[in-house]
Amino acid sequence: MSTDPVTDPTSETADLDTVLGKAVAILRAFGTDDRVLPLAELVRRTGLPKGTAHRVAGDLVHHRLLEKTEHGYRLAGGLFELGMRAATERTLLEVAMPFLQDLYERTHETVHLGVREGTEVVYVAKIGGHRQARSPSRTGGRMPMHCTAIGKALLAHAEPEVRRAVLDGELTRRTPYTVVAPGLLEQQLERTLETGLAYEREESTPGLLCVASPVLEPDGHRAVAAISVTGPVGRFRPEQHETAVRAAAAALASTLARRRGGL
Repeated sequence: MSTDPVTDPTSETADLDTVLGKAVAILRAFGTDDRVLPLAELVRRTGLPKGTAHRVAGDLVHHRLLEKTEHGYRLAGGLFELGMRAATERTLLEVAMPFLQDLYERTHETVHLGVREGTEVVYVAKIGGHRQARSPSRTGGRMPMHCTAIGKALLAHAEPEVRRAVLDGELTRRTPYTVVAPGLLEQQLERTLETGLAYEREESTPGLLCVASPVLEPDGHRAVAAISVTGPVGRFRPEQHETAVRAAAAALASTLARRRGGL
């Protein structure tokens, strides 16, 4: 993940004067919900000339980073392979999966593992069964930090400049319940520091409730990740899952610390 605590890499403009910049622009043109994009849409989103976009997309197909379909282009398996080689996230996911599975078995609700990148949450894992609530989150997807339980858990333990960047920035209202008052959000973050728990109450998506807990570094201050349990309004009671989600986060933190210590 990004080493810059404030900069959101998805907001950076690719350097269209280089071949690599053009390739990155095309890959980043795909949004979370995009399955296939026609060449014309890639041109529109990147600002590249049609001939250049066609040539670079062809090179990406050759290297298995894109696939050509009858309707356009889609992201290919080569990107997944590269992503799984990212050492930090791969190790985190491998260590975390047993704890996420245990938490799912205890709650039978949707379980997430997320990390911070810039000022957003990136979901590393999502486990849900037949009863899982309809949620916009997906593995590899992003959400704003201020309106998600995982985001608040991570933001509470982020560096002061990251908290300031979020609190002083635009707090987009995604639902009528989204907290957009910086003072109120800051109070929630302070409460998270005290209790080890963060909540979302229909703030990112109508009908969804969520409780999360940070996975802390050995210093007890910084969070490497956060774990959450999500369910629908009417059935789900976040308070009933506080102990389970906090225990899962603490157990994962302890296991990661032992691994790093060579035990």
